[in-house]
This record gives sequence, structure tokens and C-alpha cells, in this order.
Amino acid sequence: MNKYDKFNLNTGIIGILGHPIKHSYSPLMHNIAFELNRLNYIFLPFDVPQNSLKDAVKGMLALGFKGFNITLPHKEAIIQHLKNVSEEASMVGAVNTVVNDNGVLYGYNTDVAGIYETLLPYKEDISGKPISIIGSGGASRSVIYTIIRYFKPGKVNIINRNLQKAESLKEYFSAKMHFNNLHSYELYPPDLRDVLKTSKLIVNTTSVGMYPNVDDSVITEYEHFSKEQIVFDLIYNPVKTKLLMLAEAAGAECLDGLKMFVHQGAKAFQLWTGQEMPVDKILKTLRLYISTD
Repeated sequence: MNKYDKFNLNTGIIGILGHPIKHSYSPLMHNIAFELNRLNYIFLPFDVPQNSLKDAVKGMLALGFKGFNITLPHKEAIIQHLKNVSEEASMVGAVNTVVNDNGVLYGYNTDVAGIYETLLPYKEDISGKPISIIGSGGASRSVIYTIIRYFKPGKVNIINRNLQKAESLKEYFSAKMHFNNLHSYELYPPDLRDVLKTSKLIVNTTSVGMYPNVDDSVITEYEHFSKEQIVFDLIYNPVKTKLLMLAEAAGAECLDGLKMFVHQGAKAFQLWTGQEMPVDKILKTLRLYISTD
């Protein structure tokens, strides 16, 4: 088979819809995985503005896409175009993975799987302890759901620049998950140092510090951290963010977002292909690629 025969009428097409989309490493991750598993699939990125989502979904159905990922700003809006959504996607209120089953679209939230796999080794440390989550977007919703559902924290602090959004999330998850020990805070109030210092786990779900703004951080002083803490930044480019550098300087256990990214991708890969992604190989490849990009 020559290079012109690589893709054909039997090639399964997967895509990712977002705006902007050029920052995404999903095409690289999945195309490497398809090749390692010798699958006749291809993964393509599509920059889709908000007002074009409906037309894009119709186009993917017409062209027979096997499925697609959804990223910002479409994770909530996509739900109205789907036949059914999974339990975790319904609870979170966001979908990031869609499967096309003979013209019927089903939505999933594989971010939950990625967060779960990343935090699983620390389950005993987290259980019963205070947790702080920074941000109020779709990623924050996935983290709140996963931690309450699977890790049984003592309490959850939701911290956001817009206090009203933090309050809204508090009320939503209190009602949906019957977890009453939720608290909301505005980012950078005078007492935030104490809130963070007493948290066993701190999770950044915002994009602050993402490439190319690598010198930015939602927390700017290492004194907010301690060596007894776990600090998890969902950003994976750069792998070590300014936030993680500050936490590391205070002796905290640091978790970057790359493992979460790969594990959420592995769940999507399984939903589309029925096969397991070679997670360790993909992690090693992406870590090397991003560090030299």
C-alpha cells in the first residue's frame, strides 16, 4: 500500500469542533493512537464559531463522521443537538465527546474519566478533606462532579473571579448531588490565603497560564501553598505551569493536566473504536512533543 492508499472510503473520520481550535493537541494524540492500533481512522480539527454549530453537526452527520470531540465554547450548546447524553454529562451539564450511531448522536463527558484517573492514586488523601476548585466553566463542573461522586471530600470551595458564577455552581451541585458542604468565594479576597492553606487539594480549571501566556497564574504567591497539599492544574501546555512552579517551591505534590488530557482522550477513543488507547505510549510521546514544541 502506498501513501495515497492510506485513506479510503472505509476510513473512519473523527473530528473536533471548537473556536478557536489551533491550540488543540487532540488530533495529534488520536492520530498517533490510530496508527499504533493499526486502525483505518483519521482525526481532523474544525474551527466552528458559535453560530455555526448546528450546521457543522448536520454536515458531520451527512458525511458519516464516526464521532467527534467538542471543546470551548460548544460543550453546553451541543446538548440540544443530541439524541441522548450519559449520566455524567447530564449531571455536569456539558458534553465533550459525541458518538454517531447510525445517524443517532449520543453525548458523553470523558473529562470525568480523565479527572478520576489522575486523582485516583490520592483518593485516601482527599477523602474527608477540604478541596478548593478555581474556576466556574465546564471543566470546573466536571471536577466538582467527579470529586463529590468518587472522592467523598469533607467540603468543596468554589473560587472564581465572578462570585455570582461561583454561587450558581454551589447551588446547582448542592441540589443535584445532595452535597451541602459547598462554599463559594471570590478570587483574591483578603481571607483566600486561609481558604487555600487549609485545602488538601487545589485544582485550577481556568485557562490562566496556558500557552502563550506562560507567566500568568491564578495564584501569584507560593505562600498560599504548603508541603501537605496536592495541586492539580488542568492545563497541559505548558506541562509545568507557573502555578505548579509556585506550588512546587512550597513543597506541594504537583499534578499537571497531561495525564487528565490523555485519559479523557482514551475514554473517547474507546467509545469511537471499541479499542483501548495505548495510554503510556501516548503520554510519553506527548510529554516529549509538548516540551520541545
